Amino acid sequence: MWVEIVCGLVIYRLFRRFFYDDDILQIETSDSNSLFSVATRLEKLHDGKVYVGLRIPDPDTGSRQNIDMVLISKGEAVVISVQNLSGLVSVDADGSWVSNGANSHKSDRRPDPVAEVKRQVAILESYLEQRGVALPEGYLSCRVVCPNPNFRAIRSDYFPPEVVTYEQWQQLKPEPKSSFSGWIKGAFRGGKKEMQEPIHQKLNFILTTAPTWDKLELKGNKYLLGEFLEFKGKHDDTQSLRNIRRSKVSRLIIQKTSMFGLGNFPLSLHCLI
Repeated sequence: MWVEIVCGLVIYRLFRRFFYDDDILQIETSDSNSLFSVATRLEKLHDGKVYVGLRIPDPDTGSRQNIDMVLISKGEAVVISVQNLSGLVSVDADGSWVSNGANSHKSDRRPDPVAEVKRQVAILESYLEQRGVALPEGYLSCRVVCPNPNFRAIRSDYFPPEVVTYEQWQQLKPEPKSSFSGWIKGAFRGGKKEMQEPIHQKLNFILTTAPTWDKLELKGNKYLLGEFLEFKGKHDDTQSLRNIRRSKVSRLIIQKTSMFGLGNFPLSLHCLI
């Protein structure tokens, strides 16, 4: 009997190895995981609220602009781009970033992240004005955060002041109640006056109701951002789901049965509308 059980477990593990590609899933979720990791830490540091995975309408292109996150606190609103780069990173003359990966011989070239996040600031300001909030000049700023511990800058002074390198990210300390200190003042604040409370409340309301990516929460505190398109399954189930208003869904639990019914793998889908 024990031999049969052991053989069954071995066969089960072999099937999981060949039919479930964890490496691909790890790659797909790594950037999303870094977003939520950064957001969690910023909320603790600033005692504010971070909105992740925004999709703000761009009036110039007629499409939606993806914004990694926006930090709202009583002192400032900050649009943040997260660059989960590893290896040696340098800045070219045109502002683009080139990284030579720590575990790869290939180079990763990205358009100027600072110029991109500044463009996102302009789009967000326009969106906020359309929804009735005109921010005081300078209250909406931007930062580029590099949270990957394998991030290495050839020379940190090559980066614009909007960039928070991994070393600077590690040095951030929680914000005192009465004043700013450490890298928070230099990296995220700039010594501005506290935002008026009515504006702070309006920003939180608008960003709570702004379009976002759907969030898929996986086992092991892993996340995947994307657009949820449709349900596929039994006819009766899909018919019932069609009657549910998508805007009213905050959390959906999906129970996925593994091969041979040897276990269930729960998935949690957060539809943030």
